[in-house]
Amino acid sequence: MTTALKNPFVVIGDIPTEYFCDRVAETRQLVKTITNEGNVVLISPRRMGKSRLVKHCYKQSEIEGQYYLFYIDLLHTSSLRELTYTFGLEVFNTMKSQSQKAALSLVQALKSLAGTFGFDALSGMPTFTVEVGRLSAPDFTLSEIFSWLEQADKPCLICFDEFQQVSNYPENKNGEIEAMLRGHIQHMRNANFIFSGSERHLLLEMFASKARPFYNSANIMTLDPIAPDVYCDFAQHWFKAYKKDLDTQELHRYYEVLEGSTYYLQKLMHEAFINCEPGETCGKDLLEHTLNEMIEESNESFRKQLGSLTERQKEVLSAIAREGRAQKVLSTAFIKKHALASTSVVQSALKRMMEFGLITQTAGSYSLTDPLHRLIMLYSVGLKDY
Repeated sequence: MTTALKNPFVVIGDIPTEYFCDRVAETRQLVKTITNEGNVVLISPRRMGKSRLVKHCYKQSEIEGQYYLFYIDLLHTSSLRELTYTFGLEVFNTMKSQSQKAALSLVQALKSLAGTFGFDALSGMPTFTVEVGRLSAPDFTLSEIFSWLEQADKPCLICFDEFQQVSNYPENKNGEIEAMLRGHIQHMRNANFIFSGSERHLLLEMFASKARPFYNSANIMTLDPIAPDVYCDFAQHWFKAYKKDLDTQELHRYYEVLEGSTYYLQKLMHEAFINCEPGETCGKDLLEHTLNEMIEESNESFRKQLGSLTERQKEVLSAIAREGRAQKVLSTAFIKKHALASTSVVQSALKRMMEFGLITQTAGSYSLTDPLHRLIMLYSVGLKDY
């Protein structure tokens, strides 16, 4: 048992195993696959806990200490050069923290970057001072990284988070980057991969379409919300452990409002826990106050995003927010119901908002990616969903 936390609802940094909610079946499935030389595509909406699950799996006894573990977030990458830089930096920093000998051998293996590493004046160890712009041949550097991993003295587990970003790289117009990555990965015998992401339709196109290089190369795993009863029991357990109480019936309502988002539920509980004294009960008033503060906190950044949309696009976004999960959005009925301009306007708006990550598509329906953004949109037209 680790030292008791002041707040058991962790939202920043590492989550100790004791404070990790459920995901028992998902952990078992993911660990079993990647430790038996399989690759996994892990799909779920954002803030549902993909990255937390991966890092939780990395702590399991079958994995921790047995593998070199890497986690590469591609969300903010927009080119092969940025992917290579982010990948190289993660591998270097991980190896440096575990083995000076391995870090030095990695530097020696990256011949395409010779002379670009700095050195610590005290330890003499190399430091990763390479800049993105200095990667003159990112495809060659990437090949060197994969070659070094293949020769590493331990097997490697590599997670590329938000992997669907690769499909949008300008160099990938005809699938060239996907084909290059697939070419490296299919020959790896010392590494297995998790390709996680939040854009379901893009990842399924990449891994389930016969025309794409990654077709049928990994097991597809969907991460659904933690069941409401399970999360509510988890929350109540920790409130009681700290001599506090929680109205789980009220929490069930907020679970629905937040669409089961693991991150936002944790944040709601984290903040409510702070303001609930021992001997008190966290109920409707405190939960509502806490959620209002979360909405206000999110409001400014969301308004900036809205500033990049046209009036017509905002109207389509508002219509989707009202529906929750909007279906048949190109139908005459939907357009008339929400007084939208035309089918072509809706199509154009959908494309634009998906590029911005404001909406997501699942099984033919559209919804706002962020449940707090939906609440802000409802507020703006005088509606309230809780």
